[in-house]
Amino acid sequence: IDTSPMVSSLLSSLANYSNLPTGSKEHEEAENNEEGARPSKKPVKAPQLGTLMGVYLPCIQNIFGVILFLRMTWMVGIGGVFGSFIIVFMCCSTTMLTAISMSAIATNGVVPAGGSYYMISRSLGPEFGGAVGICFYLGTTFAGAMYILGCIEILLIYIVPQAAIFKIEGLEGPEAEIALLNNMRVYGTIVLSFMAIVVFVGVKYVNKLALAFLACVILSILAVYAGIIKTALEPPVFPVCLLGNRTLLSKSYDVCAKVIEIDNETITTKLWRSFCDSDSLNATCDEYFINNNVTEMQGIPGVTSGILAENLFGNYLEKGMILEKRGISSNVDPEIPTTNANRYVLADITSFFTLLVGIYFPSVTGIMAGSNRSGDLRDAQKSIPIGTIAAITTTSTVYMSCVILFGACIEGVVLRDKFGEGVNGNLVIGTLAWPSPWVIVFGSFFSTCGAGLQSLTGAPRLLQAISRDGIIPFLRVFGHGKANGEPTWALLLTASICEIGIIIASLDSVAPILSMFFLMCYMFVNLACALQTLLRTPNWRPRFKFYHWALSFLGMSLCLSLMFICSWYYAIVAMGIATCIYKYIEFCGAEKEWGDGIRGISLSAARFALMRLEEGPPHTKNWRPQILVLVSMDAEQNVEQPRLLSLTNQLKAGKGLTIVGTAVQGTFLDSYSEAQRADQSLRKLMETERVKGFSQVVFSSNMRDGTSHLIQVGGLGGLKHNTVMVSWPQNWKQPECYQQFRNFIETVRETTIASLALLVPKNISSYPSNGERFTEGHIDVWWIVHDGGMLMLLPFLLRQHKVWRKCKMRIFTVAQMDDNSIQMKKDLITFLYHLRIDAAVEVVEMLDSDISAYTYEKTLVMEQRSQILKQMHLTKNEMEREIQSITDFSRGSIRRKNPPTLQPQHSTEEGTSLAEKPEDKLNFSGFRNQTDVRRMHTAMRLNEVITKKSKEAKLVLLNMPGPPKNRVGDENYMEFLEVLTEGLNRVLLVRGGGREVITIYS
Repeated sequence: IDTSPMVSSLLSSLANYSNLPTGSKEHEEAENNEEGARPSKKPVKAPQLGTLMGVYLPCIQNIFGVILFLRMTWMVGIGGVFGSFIIVFMCCSTTMLTAISMSAIATNGVVPAGGSYYMISRSLGPEFGGAVGICFYLGTTFAGAMYILGCIEILLIYIVPQAAIFKIEGLEGPEAEIALLNNMRVYGTIVLSFMAIVVFVGVKYVNKLALAFLACVILSILAVYAGIIKTALEPPVFPVCLLGNRTLLSKSYDVCAKVIEIDNETITTKLWRSFCDSDSLNATCDEYFINNNVTEMQGIPGVTSGILAENLFGNYLEKGMILEKRGISSNVDPEIPTTNANRYVLADITSFFTLLVGIYFPSVTGIMAGSNRSGDLRDAQKSIPIGTIAAITTTSTVYMSCVILFGACIEGVVLRDKFGEGVNGNLVIGTLAWPSPWVIVFGSFFSTCGAGLQSLTGAPRLLQAISRDGIIPFLRVFGHGKANGEPTWALLLTASICEIGIIIASLDSVAPILSMFFLMCYMFVNLACALQTLLRTPNWRPRFKFYHWALSFLGMSLCLSLMFICSWYYAIVAMGIATCIYKYIEFCGAEKEWGDGIRGISLSAARFALMRLEEGPPHTKNWRPQILVLVSMDAEQNVEQPRLLSLTNQLKAGKGLTIVGTAVQGTFLDSYSEAQRADQSLRKLMETERVKGFSQVVFSSNMRDGTSHLIQVGGLGGLKHNTVMVSWPQNWKQPECYQQFRNFIETVRETTIASLALLVPKNISSYPSNGERFTEGHIDVWWIVHDGGMLMLLPFLLRQHKVWRKCKMRIFTVAQMDDNSIQMKKDLITFLYHLRIDAAVEVVEMLDSDISAYTYEKTLVMEQRSQILKQMHLTKNEMEREIQSITDFSRGSIRRKNPPTLQPQHSTEEGTSLAEKPEDKLNFSGFRNQTDVRRMHTAMRLNEVITKKSKEAKLVLLNMPGPPKNRVGDENYMEFLEVLTEGLNRVLLVRGGGREVITIYS
């Protein structure tokens, strides 16, 4: 196979390699156009970067950094292999979880230029977006300071120590430390100024060196691995001098011995003179020096030496403590104070586990490098997840293997010697490098220079993007720049903030600061993904499927935990900055609300949501029962049917609106205190039943109008009820309850005309409370009239509640004799499968005459069964026989499809002839009215079938027929429903409004 085209393509890609954020390339092209002839129209180039060049390598370059070269070995020595491995695993897990969340957000639609800031601001809104953007900007800026400090540390300690302006030679203790920090400040400021000028002059110079910086990082790491492999065969010469078990400073001796023999003459060494008051052998010397021997040990014994067991556990030190080797005894008198401590290698900082976490975490940042360049990617939705996760996997593997390998081949005292003071100032990790330590020294030096330049290039552009969005008004000035768009003012602010880190001067102090801001940014990324997943907004459809809200929540928790583990006071400051930015964005220029902050946020969110709901009708997929519960109060203003609220609570898996309303008879002026008591009673019951919603009490001269007002004006704007729940009027046949059932039917009529769904629980007192649990049983749905699927949705919602969770769902549908019931059952099973509803299906066959009066609503103006039977003056058995004979006669008439014209034997004053239409007023007292008989027959036959199948069901759901258009038939309608539900314990009559629908689509 000819691989030359592939090689040439790879070389071409490498030649065009860039590690700058989106926008930098455009500025470079603009500068090139200024130098030559400017074209009349700038050609638009399509993004050409793939996963390797666009995401993987930039992430690798940004993740590997100064901490790996300067602090990794020290961390292993202080924390031990176990402790260091835990730190690495914890930090890498945090970035991996964040990358998963970021991948989900990045693949949820087209990713524009702008990277993480745009993703968060578009996911969580401008407030969170601004807070995250500023945190990310500050983290990137302080990262620039950290890289510059690392660069200066390598330069002054390992490359050219004689270049120090503030001489350290001869100084000891705090004075030497201050001199080192002052050198860092001076050189850091010089380097920062130089880098800022380079970025200001043009990013093209930074871009041209991107490949060289990447090569430095990769070659340095390969050199370390090669050196570690070589130690197994030939350990490097790396002598460490010990006095007893204490590590000696390399400048304290020239030969690791107290005395040497030259020409049979014993001569004292420089080490002797460091601990004694003269060169003579009888001089007065330090007590510890006299009592302990000087030994020289191999600092890097190699991976086969077995030193790993000694380095497994941590050895945390207080500042000023002497580095001592484990396993070697020393003769020391605890009562004699330590003298000549400046001759030993001392701990320069008090170390503890949480400090190591804060110092190490910056070495795993840089995972946003791919998303920051999203505008330059050929396929951002594919490249960002694959490239980022692959880069994190690669770097995590390198870090974890380095922890084990460093612990397996380097002595503990060498690992804990941060600046190599005991071995002539060698960079410890450099001594492992093959073929020469200078590979690591110069490689890390140039990689830190490159990383610093990239931070100073990326941070101003991020600030410019935030400023141009206008979400933080006082930053708008930083959106301006040169003619080619170069962010001059943003660069100036970035350099000023970076100088703060330079003034701090200590790499170990700056690292936790930028850790805070990066952790804050990552925490918001995980929060955005978790919220989007839990809210299940219709627009949340990421192509990246390997995410879960629990992973995002875990990542968010890890970020928050690491913030306080690293430094609790830095964490509080960082969170305070983010909170201030959030509040500033929220309230700046907005109408002030003089209430508590949480309430202000709630009011703003509620107002925004209500206004958005007004923009158009909700999509059918977003339909959920938003219930207006109509309750009645007794004389003491207590709710008469408290189980209505229990049922409401059990239906609230739909998470819709709930309004509990009641009407108070009287006027507002006279009955206000009574209404207050009613409202308090409603609120108390809602709290008891855990119904989250609103209570509403209205005044009216009569209860009928009050209920009508509630139905009409409940809710606000687009947040209105679409379902009404009202209890079945018990004892409606009694004269004192006459008005009650009239009001009930009027409510049915009003909900019908308003296209609202209606739920009527019958025998509400027998419904379960929220504390009860059904361990078995069925919820039976009798789907007689196919009205859009609301009957399917309600059992599904009920079974989300723990009361009904163990109940199984059964669906009964009615087929006529000429229907293909087998095919109907198959179709219904398929329909339920697409609806993702688990239910048993049964088709019940009935004659057309048995159900026609039920399904054809216009004929549902029932004659009063009680009047018919009363006028016949028959006994109970005779009544049953008479009904049966009427039924048989009616069935025969239907079969002949030619019903005879029957004249009523008795007629009231308001009676009408059979010539009137079925929907007209009917008030016959005669029992031979065929329409009357058919309706009676329908109710009885359906009740007979339902009772047979669902007698033991925990709940039966039925289609509720429409009310008669003529009020004269109200009692007949109630009688029809009574016969239909007779013998059933719990019945929920359901009447759809026509707008609700249960869909098969996601």
